Amino acid sequence: MPIDRRLLIHFDWALLGMVLAIALIGILNLYSAAAKIETAGPPLYLKQVFWLLIGLAVMVTIAFVEYRFFSDFAYIVYTIALVLLLVVLAYGMITSGAQRWVKIGPLSFQPSEFVKISFILALAKFFHRPPDRKGYSLKQLPLPFLLLLLPMVMILKQPDLGTAIVLLLVFFSILIFVKIRWSSLLTIGLTGAGIVPLLWNFLKGYQKKRIITFFNPDLDPLGAGYHLIQSKIAIGSGGILGKGFMKGTQSKLGFLPEQQTDFIFSALGEEWGLVGSLFVIGLYVALILWGLRIAVQAKDRFSAILAFGVVAMLFWHVFINIGMVVGMMPVVGIPLPLLSYGGSFIISTLIGVGLLLNVSMRRYLF
Repeated sequence: MPIDRRLLIHFDWALLGMVLAIALIGILNLYSAAAKIETAGPPLYLKQVFWLLIGLAVMVTIAFVEYRFFSDFAYIVYTIALVLLLVVLAYGMITSGAQRWVKIGPLSFQPSEFVKISFILALAKFFHRPPDRKGYSLKQLPLPFLLLLLPMVMILKQPDLGTAIVLLLVFFSILIFVKIRWSSLLTIGLTGAGIVPLLWNFLKGYQKKRIITFFNPDLDPLGAGYHLIQSKIAIGSGGILGKGFMKGTQSKLGFLPEQQTDFIFSALGEEWGLVGSLFVIGLYVALILWGLRIAVQAKDRFSAILAFGVVAMLFWHVFINIGMVVGMMPVVGIPLPLLSYGGSFIISTLIGVGLLLNVSMRRYLF
């Protein structure tokens, strides 16, 4: 099947450039942060390069597939993602008390990462028909709420509070984007506020401790508060210009926990300081604003919602992760896009970028 030459002409090189810049910084940062971590097989940064290359190949493939194809199969993709979550609950690997991974031969992957993409596709499919002038009412939203609750319940069962929170935030971001009646939004907000205290009883003990120690890390400095305290020390010790590449003492001496995943930004802040941290944050801001531009300029409603959903997913990951490591939010285990180590996460992120490229290239075609 030949590729439309107009797609090549309108390929979004700016978006690709921002993504590659963040990913390359991520590889360098991971090379330093994980230098002292012993792993079976190649070092973590080489594994990340491997997953990055696979993710880029998948990204380009998705970019050149007509997005109406994804619209036709949105609910099927979503159903497959739910089945994979069921497989995790039945046969998944248990690591550090969490059952989140499925192992196939020598490889393992985390289905909940791909659920986020399938969820966005399903919502874009449902909302592709515009509401009336006042917006969607609660009576029109049972199916979207069901689309949210089914994966959330299974993901919380793993348990994976971070991914469940991202799904919830993406859902409400899309609701606002597609125009929901303010009265309906207020009703949902008040109902949610009433349910939150009840959800406390369903949290695991360590999750409750993380939330409590968020308000006062010194209550448990060697336990639940340890991550946050060490993260603040690492970032604060970086100063304005940082300690320099490969010179981060908190990470090298093993004080900084999960420095290759959830706290990768802490390692970056220690070595590159305020200047380096602001530069990376600036790249994320540019990426998110560029994605919003793609959503606004999309040529139809489905592609606009699809692009906005991906941008919302990226935004909440960045916002919560950085807020988490600097002590502005509780530690909930949310990785940083294109910087944190993880094969499933980087591939799902690049699938989202592929969808953004897809919408961007086709906004000129009729």
